[in-house]
Amino acid sequence: MLEKTIILTGASDGIGAAAARQLVADGHKVALVGRSKHKTETLAHELDTEFFLADFTRLSEVRTLAARLKDQYPRIDVLVNNAGGIFGDQTRTEDGFEKTLQVNHLAPFLLTNLLMDTLTASKASIINTSSVGARFFGRIDLDDLNNERRYSANKAYGDAKLANILFAKELDRRFSDQGISAVAFHPGNVMTSFASDTTSVMRFIYQTPLGRMTGLISPEQGALPLVWLAAGAPGREWVSGEYYEKQKTAKTNPQAADVQLAAGLWDKSAELVGLSTAAQ
Repeated sequence: MLEKTIILTGASDGIGAAAARQLVADGHKVALVGRSKHKTETLAHELDTEFFLADFTRLSEVRTLAARLKDQYPRIDVLVNNAGGIFGDQTRTEDGFEKTLQVNHLAPFLLTNLLMDTLTASKASIINTSSVGARFFGRIDLDDLNNERRYSANKAYGDAKLANILFAKELDRRFSDQGISAVAFHPGNVMTSFASDTTSVMRFIYQTPLGRMTGLISPEQGALPLVWLAAGAPGREWVSGEYYEKQKTAKTNPQAADVQLAAGLWDKSAELVGLSTAAQ
């Protein structure tokens, strides 16, 4: 197995940390990206690997992160957009966007695009951590991405996870001829601190004894599909532009098949994060 250079966001806890441990154990070079200095630095010392700090509620920190990664890594074989979460009341970031939208979609969209020269030169794989929440709660309206008209924590999360899938599909459409492969996946219902600070019904699944009896899996189990995609070869182990559950292509929200919506989301996202040009 060839060593890969892997950038892993959301790496300080949960499936990100579990995946980092396995990928390093398998001989890959993994750069950790996290928000918590203590957690990210502690894991980096454990694994003897490099780490970077970035708060995805601040796009200025995403731009700084991208610049540092470009300077330090002339080759990136895999970018894992794993940072994300579900939040409580509707709040805006300092950039003016609804927090769920920014952390789960706009920030990784910006990071990926800022790294695109390196990613295309490396013929990289881009892996987006999505969720079955896209199917249950997602309904994207390009004219209301901030969910000003119909906000709920579940809908905001479902929309963002659907955006992760549409982003992977549009990456494949726009950049496959330059060697880019992109995929989205659901890790499973993982026993973590997910939804702990929200009023979402998902809090009762993840954060109560009754919910924990409903088949939640460990972070190590949830990391398995991420590790499989990161270490695997697109076109052989997995298909670019698809959405996966349990290491198999799976049905998701019908909007995920809307080619015009995927293209429109890309253009709208580029406009919102201030990218002057978007590759067609």
